Amino acid sequence: MTDKQNQGWSLENTYQQLPKLFFTNVKPAKADAPVLAVYNEKLAAELGLDSSALKHEAEIFAGNKLPEGSNPIAQAYAGHQFGSFTMLGDGRAVLFGEQVTPKGERYDIQLKGSGRTPYSRGGDGRAVLGPMLREYLISEAMHGLGIPTSRSLAVATTGGTVFREAPLPGAVLTRVAESHIRVGTFQYARQWGNKKDLQALADYSMKRHYPEIAEDENRYLTFLYKVADKQAELIADWQLKGFIHGVMNTDNVAISGETIDYGPCAFMDQYDRKTVFSSIDQQGRYAYGNQPGIGAWNMARFAESLLVLMDEDEEEAIPKAKEAVETYVQSVEAYWLDGMRKKLGIIGQSDDDKTLIRSLLDLMEKYHADFTNTFRALTLQQLDADSVLFQSTAFKEWHQAWQDKLESQTASLEEAYQLMKRHNPSIIPRNYLVEEVLAAAVTEGDYEPFHALLTALEDPYAYTEEQEKYAVDPPEQDFQTFCGT
Repeated sequence: MTDKQNQGWSLENTYQQLPKLFFTNVKPAKADAPVLAVYNEKLAAELGLDSSALKHEAEIFAGNKLPEGSNPIAQAYAGHQFGSFTMLGDGRAVLFGEQVTPKGERYDIQLKGSGRTPYSRGGDGRAVLGPMLREYLISEAMHGLGIPTSRSLAVATTGGTVFREAPLPGAVLTRVAESHIRVGTFQYARQWGNKKDLQALADYSMKRHYPEIAEDENRYLTFLYKVADKQAELIADWQLKGFIHGVMNTDNVAISGETIDYGPCAFMDQYDRKTVFSSIDQQGRYAYGNQPGIGAWNMARFAESLLVLMDEDEEEAIPKAKEAVETYVQSVEAYWLDGMRKKLGIIGQSDDDKTLIRSLLDLMEKYHADFTNTFRALTLQQLDADSVLFQSTAFKEWHQAWQDKLESQTASLEEAYQLMKRHNPSIIPRNYLVEEVLAAAVTEGDYEPFHALLTALEDPYAYTEEQEKYAVDPPEQDFQTFCGT
């Protein structure tokens, strides 16, 4: 039962037990005339909130009114942005506090786009409606796909205008995450704090996310392994679903293993390892095919931050840290290979699996095949006669080899195809669909297409009739994303 008087809020502020170095107390800026544009009633209920009462609380979701127990802060952190290290921090985000659910789970509740903070670096701290709706939609779609992610509780319009390339409607996103502690938070502590500050952050992070390692002999090394394993599993999952984060800076790497900071992200249509959508990634640093390797680079930066805690003699810690990063490289490959087997209905494993998988991907790339719909067609056994890929001699040979493998398994073909259905989404948030529903919401005030797509994406593995219209091959387009969130 929720506490009706305080709308179910059960906020704590344990992050503020850390040294003051890590945050600044700051209140959200007032919104002129807040209106609740989108609200996640199911998530509110999961958090233990009075979901019905909060439908009428645009003032809270815009930052005008603080929930009971809130002591808002902006968090400090640093990061390597496209390889260059810099001081950062929450430039337009304010952490309300940590909601403790009836199950005892702890989640950060953060307002994004709520005005300037001491870390704004000249920015206005505001956000605009389109990008906030985009993060809401994509993050909830990621949740539906089963990929660890921050969630979206609400988007409130502010009634004000934000000036970017043109005057745009202002908005605030309420984001929910296991925490917003980043690799960049540790880099910040290592660069601008002392050893005690770094140790306090590490101990707090372990207690919050990995309490099982508290008694380990070298818990800081174990901590590195834990975070690296979480990142390996996460990035493998991105690769399996065709997701491109677009800005894998170290300040966007959560030590909880969640996907955070949806900026220029998108899902790949045609399979191409070099796919980049971000307008600012001119060199392709964060291209689809580079994501596993960038994950290793980010874990190396995390390891560097922890060296002083692993051993009194940092030189002695270096080979141990290198081994942890090398384990990440092996793990991301293993998670990916396991996931690809499931996408192809392969139960168990054999030495030739990787060759079979790579051969299919090479053919998909050669014939510009759609990533999601190729696996969808294989799952449904519906190979389009008009498909250049499916009609090629090379694919037909591959298909026969694949069928031979499935038929040689102890499991039935039906079991294999059911496994595929559980691991190949029927639909994804296609870039053109996302842009269409955002345009309708922002320019026409019509949220019906937005909600229809959002509903369809709640269970992308359902293969329902209602999802069919979202599953067609997308139109050819030159699509770019921007760091609007």
